[in-house]
Amino acid sequence: QVQLVESGGGLVQPGGSLRLSCAASGSIFSINAMGWYRQAPGKQRELVAAITSGGTTNYSDSAKGRFTISRDNAKNTVYLQMNSLEPEDTAVYYCKARIVVVTTALSYWGQGTQVTVSS
Repeated sequence: QVQLVESGGGLVQPGGSLRLSCAASGSIFSINAMGWYRQAPGKQRELVAAITSGGTTNYSDSAKGRFTISRDNAKNTVYLQMNSLEPEDTAVYYCKARIVVVTTALSYWGQGTQVTVSS
């Protein structure tokens, strides 16, 4: 089957940076869009950034100018570089990918990685 494994979360001070990674593995034919979502306590999960297989990106208003999404198609991996982090960025960050297995495209989620921004 398909698995998404995230890494790179942790505790960082305000103004600091983190880089999240999400690697897809398994019976993958191809990967379409990949993205990062986050969910803070008591809030709904929200889109942070997304990237198509061709490299077109989309960002939430809160992520624009501070976060950069990128992907390495050869490694089936998507990254999220987060700079100028704020306490409001504290959340569990989830990777999502639209993956084609044989002839069917399905959406998969990672298990989540905690990002805490605090002094």
